[in-house]
Amino acid sequence: MRFSYNKLFKLLIDRGINKKTLREMSGISATSVAKLGKGGNVNTDVLLRICGALKCDVGDIMEFVPENKKEK
Repeated sequence: MRFSYNKLFKLLIDRGINKKTLREMSGISATSVAKLGKGGNVNTDVLLRICGALKCDVGDIMEFVPENKKEK
């Protein structure tokens, strides 16, 4: 199980916002943005700050992606 933040990056492209501007708008660190880019784990506070800055819901910036398990 993992989370994908592809929705976030698509939203940023659609709104013409780059990662640096997102950091400035939301007050999150460059490390957090890097983790998001790699699909890593981030604190819920980071997600709330992003949602507040972009005026969106958490479901607008991330989604749950189940891992495909090979059946035997």
